[in-house]
Order: sequence, then C-alpha cells, then structure tokens
Amino acid sequence: MAAGRGPRTAAETFPARVKMRWHRARVSLRRAAVDYFRGDGSDWIAFGGLLLTIPLLATLTLVDSVWFSPVTLVLPIVVGGLLLRPASLLGLYAAAAAALIVESIRLGPYTEGPSRVTPGVVLSVAACGFIGLLIAQFRSRVGVPWRRGGTMLFDLRERIRVQSKLPVLPAGWHHEMALRPAGGQSFSGDFVVAARTNGGRTLEVVLTDVSGKGMDAGSRALLLSGAFGGLLGSLPPHAFLPAANGYLLRQDWQEGFATSIHLVLDLDSGDYELYSAGHPPGLQLSAGTGRWEEKAAEGPLLGVYDGAQFDPVKGSLRPGDVLMLFTDGLVETADRDIAEGIDRLTGEADRYVAGGFHGAAWHLIEAVAKDVNDDRALLLICRDSTATASR
Repeated sequence: MAAGRGPRTAAETFPARVKMRWHRARVSLRRAAVDYFRGDGSDWIAFGGLLLTIPLLATLTLVDSVWFSPVTLVLPIVVGGLLLRPASLLGLYAAAAAALIVESIRLGPYTEGPSRVTPGVVLSVAACGFIGLLIAQFRSRVGVPWRRGGTMLFDLRERIRVQSKLPVLPAGWHHEMALRPAGGQSFSGDFVVAARTNGGRTLEVVLTDVSGKGMDAGSRALLLSGAFGGLLGSLPPHAFLPAANGYLLRQDWQEGFATSIHLVLDLDSGDYELYSAGHPPGLQLSAGTGRWEEKAAEGPLLGVYDGAQFDPVKGSLRPGDVLMLFTDGLVETADRDIAEGIDRLTGEADRYVAGGFHGAAWHLIEAVAKDVNDDRALLLICRDSTATASR
C-alpha cells in the first residue's frame, strides 16, 4: 500500500504543486494588472517595464548610434508621464539621466562626430521629463489616473443619457427626445428627467437648459439631473420648481442659473399644466385647426433669487394633438431672435402633420439648427388620433 501511495505522492508533489504555483502567479499578476488599470493598484508593473527599456535603448544607442539616437530616451519618459505616479517617475528620470551619462562617456564628445549626446539632446529629454512630471502631479492631485480618465468621462456621459430616458407611455401616446450638444461634443448642458407619478396616471417631464455649454455645462447638468430626478415625484407639481430654485441657490455657483420647463400631463384625460422658469414657451399643435399655439407660463430663471413664484399655464391634448418642448439653442441664435426661430421650427414641423411625428425630433433639429454652436434639445409628446378623449 505504501508502494502504491509513492507514485501518487510524487505526482501530487511535482506537477500539481508546480501547476498550482504557476496558477497563483498568473492570478496575482492579472489581479495586479486589473487593479492598476482601474487606478486602484500600484504602478510597479508599468514602472518595471519602462525601467527595463532604458538600458535596452542605451545599449542599442551604443551599438548603432545612427539608427538609435540618444534622444530615444524620451520615449519611456513620455509614457511614464502618462502612467506613473510622481515618486516612480523620479526614479525613472534618474535611470534616464544615468543612461545619458554612460552614453556620453562611451560615445565621446559631441564635437567629434554625429549621433553624440549633445546639449540639445539633454535639453529635449529634460523638457519632456519636466512636462511629464507636471502631468503626473496634476493627475495625482485630481485623483483620476490617466488610464481611467476616458472611462470616467464615458461613464458620466452614459449616466446623463440614462437619466434622460423617458418612461414608457400607455397605448395612444407617443414621445421622443432628441439632444444635440454644441460643437459635436459628447456633453451637453441640456437634459431631461421624467417619471410617471400618481400611480402611473400622470407623466411629469422636466426639460432643463443649464447656463454655458460643453464640458462646463455638462458637469453641472449631471449634478442637477440627479437632484431634479430625486425631487420629481417626491413633491407636488407646484412645489418642484421652487425646490429646484432653492437647490441651485445653495450651490452658489459663479455661473449657476438655468432655465427649465415642467410638464404635468394627465394620461387619462390629456389635461396638462406647464410650469416655466425662464424657459422658451411650449408649442401645441391642434389637430382640429392645424395651427401651432404657444404655451407660455410665467416664472424667473432658476438660481437667481429666493422666493420665486412659478405660475402654470393649462391646456389639454386632444386626439391628434402634439406638444413640443425645446431649449433656446434650437430657436435662438446671435443673428436670429426667438420669434423668428419659433416660426422656422413650426414651419418645418408642419411637414410631419400628415404623416405623423414618429422619428421627427432629430430631423427637426437637423433642419432648424444643424450648425448652431449651442446645446439643442427637443421633446415631442403626441396623442394618437385614434385615442379616446377620456377613459
């Protein structure tokens, strides 16, 4: 029996133990790499790899200085400035400086021939190192590694997009939203929050235009969309804009105002209330007359002064009617006032009356304000012509 256990013990001792150790090493290495690229782990992997490239480049320079110039040492320095922490970066710079000294001694004075360590090479390497150190210190102070910066921005953009998703409406209703940031950027100061309240019988939609545009407005839009989403449905409709106004005032932003329009729509009857905070008016298409009517409520900008009051305008969406909400970037430019922009918007929208407004939101932005350097948003709420007036 002891003889039978001998081979099995040997098999467990050598192949199994070596395999287990190799598996643990791979897991540890993979875990360290994942933590590093998430910004949570040490940068020793990148530091070790870049540190090994310096003697390799120095050796290639000494072997063939025509093809491998001493200035190639800037390559690991530039990459290190993007990946390493300041402390590790200083160690990499020390290795690069030592390599330059060795190259200068072995290749001889720069006055004796080409491909030597000239003052220009030293200046170029030092300048790249200085810039890389500034970048690394800024990245360390912000707390967001370069390798995570793009992922973080993508995550922020997706959060705004998800928060702007409109809820599903019952049969007989259609809605669509189109948003186009200024200058083709991914971030916009225009956003929408929406929810079905009152047991699903009421649709509440808030379209907001934050002051500014691009990344600056996008960061404030992300914060406000989360706050407005928490307020929506938690307060009576008439209390939403006063609460939003108080929230902006508490932020004490240097450029902290915003315009907003709040729609409260009864999905059973089609009756609605429209609250506005300095926002362009809504437009309602009457299926009976084929005309567009402005729905302008009274209210000041959000974040300007405390104690503001917001008075609603009321209306009703009958079968076939359409309600259009938009931001000022769609209808107002430096060389065109808002009245002219609204006329142009309604003129383009008339083309969709006969065939329906399904898919019309994006095309309307393209037709009315394609090349405008401002954030643009358009929301359409349509009641099907086959819907009954009440349920």
